[in-house]
Amino acid sequence: MSLNNKFDNNKVKIGLHVVSTPIGNLLDISQRAIKTLRQSDYILCEDTRISKILLSKFNIKSNLISYHKFNEKKNLNKIISLLKSGCFISLISDAGTPNISDPGRILINECLKNNINVSPVPGPSAVSSAVSVSGFTDKFYFYGFLPEKNKTLNNDLQILSKLNCSIVFFISAKKFNKTIPTLKKYFKGRKILICKEMTKFYEEFFREEIDNLKILERRLKGELTIVISEMQAIKNVSQKLSESDKNIIKKTINKLSVKEIIDLITKNNDISKKEIYNYCIKLKNEN
Repeated sequence: MSLNNKFDNNKVKIGLHVVSTPIGNLLDISQRAIKTLRQSDYILCEDTRISKILLSKFNIKSNLISYHKFNEKKNLNKIISLLKSGCFISLISDAGTPNISDPGRILINECLKNNINVSPVPGPSAVSSAVSVSGFTDKFYFYGFLPEKNKTLNNDLQILSKLNCSIVFFISAKKFNKTIPTLKKYFKGRKILICKEMTKFYEEFFREEIDNLKILERRLKGELTIVISEMQAIKNVSQKLSESDKNIIKKTINKLSVKEIIDLITKNNDISKKEIYNYCIKLKNEN
């Protein structure tokens, strides 16, 4: 089969449909998502209680199957059997795009092994939403949820701190204050965006220099989406030559080249190379 023929069939296929749902505001759901969920024989949900709120809002009456990280392996064979029998099944998470720090990877890989069609129904994502309003570079690395153990947290953040791009991660609001000292340790000179309740009526965005980040006095609830900026360019501070620097230059002007003198003076000082060069030339002309 040619590649062109393979992609010519745009009809809705039986199989697993990975459907994005709102991250807060229910009006963000797409018409295609509503249609797909209504057509579904079964909808796999992280928490059926949460999903029922969304589904009842749009009069979606498909059968629900609980599917979360504690039972995804247990339910795997049952779901694959349903898909093989010709059922139309959708996978949703409590909010946003499934399989982005949510259950789904195991099921998707098993579908691929069994040649079962897997199709995305794209839509809201906390990751792309946060990056879009950050003002930081659109080149970003998504980590997921920060680890609980301090050793793993330090090891991972040390690695991430070497990336010169935006870095996005999730964290429980209750745990954020404990993480602040570690963020300040590894991301000096960067900026941070803290996103709370995105797309909801009470959404909030906290923007700060990481070096100035302080313990949040308010008790926040839920999950936060954090974006750390790319590395900030360090501007050279054009300081004036001190008398001590001038004395060093006078003593070395006949012993070292101008380039060597410039390297010597700028080794521990943020002084304009041009200023040092001009002073060297001035001394040479006076001699």
